[in-house]
Amino acid sequence: MKKTKTSPQKIGIIGLGIMGGIMAETLLMNDFTVCGYDIVPDAMKRLKKAKGQPLKSVCEVILESDVVITSLATSQALLEVFTQIKQTLIEHPKKIILIETSTLSMSDKEHISRDLKMKGVELLDCPISGTAARMKDRAWTIFVSGNEKISKKMKPIFECLSDNFPYVGDYGNGLKMKMIANHLVAIYNVACAESTIFAKKIGLDPRDVLDIFGPSPVIGTGVMRLRMPFMIDRQYTPPTMKVEVWQKDMQVIGDLAKSVGCPLPIFNATAPIYTAAMAQGLAKSDTASTAEVIGQMAGLYKDKSHS
Repeated sequence: MKKTKTSPQKIGIIGLGIMGGIMAETLLMNDFTVCGYDIVPDAMKRLKKAKGQPLKSVCEVILESDVVITSLATSQALLEVFTQIKQTLIEHPKKIILIETSTLSMSDKEHISRDLKMKGVELLDCPISGTAARMKDRAWTIFVSGNEKISKKMKPIFECLSDNFPYVGDYGNGLKMKMIANHLVAIYNVACAESTIFAKKIGLDPRDVLDIFGPSPVIGTGVMRLRMPFMIDRQYTPPTMKVEVWQKDMQVIGDLAKSVGCPLPIFNATAPIYTAAMAQGLAKSDTASTAEVIGQMAGLYKDKSHS
């Protein structure tokens, strides 16, 4: 999707990891001008290789950009970055649109919203459901929330990154929608692992299970189609989502549910499987490695012949 005449002049990206990095590359391939910053030197080299402009600080990105996308892995990183953004805007007031795409806690999102109530600053909450691999298929869902008029102005950016960018209402609704999505993914992933092992135990080839049920409009899911091949082959690297990162998302979902007094019995039943994967040294492996845990519970896997 090529940019239009009404597209933002220059986009800055803070946080050039797996998600931020592929956003930068995609925007650059579609003729957007992109600068960025990350504390990891390799991420900066990746941006330069893609013909983007690496900058030396958060401050420089803010000063150079009309729109800034943040993609950050931890609450600490989010708060540190937005503290620097606020300080830069106090010293150098300007109009800017901030698109926050991280999956972190509601309290974090509310904090930066309160802290950045400054003239000329528009903050959107736009978490992304999907992996880097899914982005190549234009299968990300970007949950857009915040000022509707500003959200519409950002359409060229969202349209470049995905075919799916529903506007879901007030600021913060984006994160809530992402939590519902991840709640389901947590369950579907373990359910697929369980089905894979169950099929093997009763003498079926799980590839046949995937071939028959994967395309089904009733039983098949994107999670099944993405993760069951990992599970069947016991091949969990390179990961589309690391178990250690997923643990953070699980915690955020659990905290949100607890804060509103909502029981999540099925979701909570999956948590020990992910924890066991961590304990078995699979923290940096794909979440499909939950099949390894269930396979060992079933007595099917007695070795560590996986990667």
